[in-house]
Amino acid sequence: MLPIAWKSLRARWVGLIGAFTALALGVAMTTVMLLGLATALALPGGEAVVSLVAALGTAGGVSAFVSAFVVASTFSYAVAQRRRELGLLRLAGATRAQVRRAVLAEALILGVAASAVGCVLGRLAAPSMVRWLGEVDMAPRDLALGSQHWPLYAAFWTGLLVALGGVAVAARRAGRLGPLDALRDAEVDTGVMTAGRWLWGLGLLTAAAVLVGAALCTDPAELLRRKTYTVRPMVLISACGLLSPVLARPLLRALTWWPARHTAYAGRLVRANASAAVRRTGAVAAPVLVAVALSGSLAGALETVSAARTVEARSRTAADFVAVPRAASPDALVDALRAVPGVTVSATAPTPLSLVEPDGTVVDSEARTAEPAALAALARLPVRAGAVSALDDGGIVLPEEWGRTTVGDPVPVIRADGSRVTLRVAAVLRDGLGDNGLYVTPPNGPGARVDRVEIRLTDAADAATVRRLEAAAARFDASVDTREEWLAATSPAASRVAWLRTVLVLGLALVYTGIALVNTLAMATADRRRELALLRLAGATRAQAIRLVTAESVLVVVVVGAVLGCAVAGIQLGTMHAGLAMLAVDAPLIVPWRPVALVTGACVLVAAPCAALSAAWALRRRPVTVAAG
Repeated sequence: MLPIAWKSLRARWVGLIGAFTALALGVAMTTVMLLGLATALALPGGEAVVSLVAALGTAGGVSAFVSAFVVASTFSYAVAQRRRELGLLRLAGATRAQVRRAVLAEALILGVAASAVGCVLGRLAAPSMVRWLGEVDMAPRDLALGSQHWPLYAAFWTGLLVALGGVAVAARRAGRLGPLDALRDAEVDTGVMTAGRWLWGLGLLTAAAVLVGAALCTDPAELLRRKTYTVRPMVLISACGLLSPVLARPLLRALTWWPARHTAYAGRLVRANASAAVRRTGAVAAPVLVAVALSGSLAGALETVSAARTVEARSRTAADFVAVPRAASPDALVDALRAVPGVTVSATAPTPLSLVEPDGTVVDSEARTAEPAALAALARLPVRAGAVSALDDGGIVLPEEWGRTTVGDPVPVIRADGSRVTLRVAAVLRDGLGDNGLYVTPPNGPGARVDRVEIRLTDAADAATVRRLEAAAARFDASVDTREEWLAATSPAASRVAWLRTVLVLGLALVYTGIALVNTLAMATADRRRELALLRLAGATRAQAIRLVTAESVLVVVVVGAVLGCAVAGIQLGTMHAGLAMLAVDAPLIVPWRPVALVTGACVLVAAPCAALSAAWALRRRPVTVAAG
């Protein structure tokens, strides 16, 4: 079947430009991310390198998913467009297996060519991405692209498998068509929701629900980790893409109800066209669904986690004031503050502390040193077992994620000076988002320097107490801030690096979805030449036909994709708030209106001129000639 596939490609290469472009750009995007990841993996180890590798790995995964989703949708629609052509093959005597092999052979040839072009484009673009990482301080400024070849191989084979996978189901469906069914003139899509599509769509929804339920029952904090809130939306996006023919029709009826009742003909035509051609609607809405869902989910998740950490930090301290030492000797500041009558002072300091696992593995971490009585008085730690006041020089307070949840259990540790000691568990803290970490007494933190002094007024305090605190702190070049002032200055808000990671993860993916939207609209409109010619012959002017196509693309298809994307983002953020509720963190509801509105608006701005130009191109010939041909 390869000769037939090759002749078919040569004869209809114009119609396949869209599928070729989608696959080539998807492979290029994946190549860029994998080359960046390979370069980062070659750097010497360190916290910054681990963070960079995690960001590039996440970006590579998102890029691969977005390209696979859009390419599979585009290739599937490209095969569906060929129903009449495949019916002619069946009518000429080709068996179902031969039709399937011909379609797969075309996908193989196209996939090899597009994947090769994509690898070349990605290799050319990768140095710019590496250079950008250095300019924004996410990587060393002198970082140069590595010479590894495995990213090119991985991207090439991924593109080829995506092309074959995107065509396989459509080819199987095309092979099942009888010759007469395939040659019918009706443009209404039937049999779109196959048993396999129902099974996979509902299966993915069920899997997403099970994963969320399991996390809520076992580890709610899992829902708030970057890996989780990056991967979970992909499952929901895939489910929505598979179930889009079912979900699109009710949305289309709702969105076009008012125009259909209050316009002469345009609203009804838009409604009928979009509802009848659900494959076209789903293919064009797919890039919008991916873009809106990912931008809303990731931006909303970042803001939600930041707000939740701020709320948690506020609830973890009972201090009225906080002093931050700036002098070389903070101990003198602590003594001066404790000398002020009517206050309770708790001074804490960070110190490296490594825990030794039962198998001998050493896990590096950071603890805070504190006086037990002051810590118990000023810290509102989420104690799950034991008591903070039971902490002494032979004890340790640790979160339950370390697996030592029984008070009194021995915990071998390595202190900052390299000495080893075995401490016992004095209290176990419930896992949280922020600094629910390790606490030890000052003797177990040799060399630790106080970096925070929390102060609470007692009943003996008077109006002059605050002035005395400020005067005592001023002698050591320190200031005394209220709790709210200190939280505002040090709250764990979304950092610049966190936003840059989000830009890295979403940037190329959003650019790709924009190009894919243009590509799919051009494919879909070019396939409607005969339909538009018949509309012209029925009395519509050329301008009216162009406006009809533009309205259908913008007001229906883009909006359908945006609504489904918002639904995915809403479900994702809802599960995160459920996890916060299980962790007893009363975080505010964050709705990422700005990124969602920007992405949706960008899709509209891209879709409108593209649909209008594509329709104008499709209408360039005389209607009678097109309808007759």
